[in-house]
Amino acid sequence: MANKKNVHIVPHGNGWQVKVEGGDVISNHRTQTSAEDAGRRVAQQNRSELVIHRPNGQIRDKDSFGNDPSRSRDTKH
Repeated sequence: MANKKNVHIVPHGNGWQVKVEGGDVISNHRTQTSAEDAGRRVAQQNRSELVIHRPNGQIRDKDSFGNDPSRSRDTKH
């Protein structure tokens, strides 16, 4: 997987997938929480952004693990 590509947590069938921007599937999970945990590790390793989607596909949350161009302070970690 190329570095700096965003990692997405997306609904897939009855579960959730961890995907890299551009379509490569990293893993499949039964719960969104387990997909988030796996996706967070990948995003941290690649210093990229984690994008978490709702069951309807809308973006629910984002978390940046790289050089965030935003001047706002990250309060999650």
